[in-house]
Amino acid sequence: MAYSSRSPRRGALLAGAVAVLGLLTACGSQDGSSAPQKVSGTAGPATEAGGSPASTVSSPAASTPGGAASSSAPKTGTTSGGTGTGTDSGTGGKTGATSTRCHTSELRAAVGRNNPGAGQENFPLVLTNRSGRTCTLRGYPGAAFVNASGTQLGPDPKRSSGSPATVTLKPGQSAWAGLTFSNPEISEAKTARPSGLLITPPDERDHLKVAWTAGEVPVGGNSSSVFLTVFSPGTGA
Repeated sequence: MAYSSRSPRRGALLAGAVAVLGLLTACGSQDGSSAPQKVSGTAGPATEAGGSPASTVSSPAASTPGGAASSSAPKTGTTSGGTGTGTDSGTGGKTGATSTRCHTSELRAAVGRNNPGAGQENFPLVLTNRSGRTCTLRGYPGAAFVNASGTQLGPDPKRSSGSPATVTLKPGQSAWAGLTFSNPEISEAKTARPSGLLITPPDERDHLKVAWTAGEVPVGGNSSSVFLTVFSPGTGA
């Protein structure tokens, strides 16, 4: 009898436990604490509040410093030649004209025949292109009379007025500049007899030495100045 009286009570307890468990399961599915479930199909675009599509980023690199998007943009800049164009002309990036000036080592010097007149002595100083390239001369030469030991005699020559022009010399061609001074016998200037004349091409530092065989030249006193003219094509003969 004692055993049979316990069966209805035990059944009631089991029924209550099942009911409580059902309520807990229902609550768990509503608050999102249950495990995620997989859903087949294609997801639509994310939406913001109000149902409008949310903004998206087309590429992660576009919003990341140093990302791939920054390296895909066109690049501009200067070449090694510094032209600022970002391109070169097929010459290694270097631009600008190459100097065509005749260098001292490419020239041969000579003193032409005197062409006196009106108390003046006039000598053409001739430079000839002995190189294998075309080069140019422009302006005045430098000149200095020297003795046998190389000491300069008299002051530096002065420049006569003139308009410098570029003289183009192909291999073997010549240009000349005038060297002029008053005849010392007329001017009564102090004189010396040089053994050589140093000639320096325009814009060069090295000189060419030629023998001076034309006698005495003024080196001091009245009317002792020596003048030089600009270069012209030819030999001045």
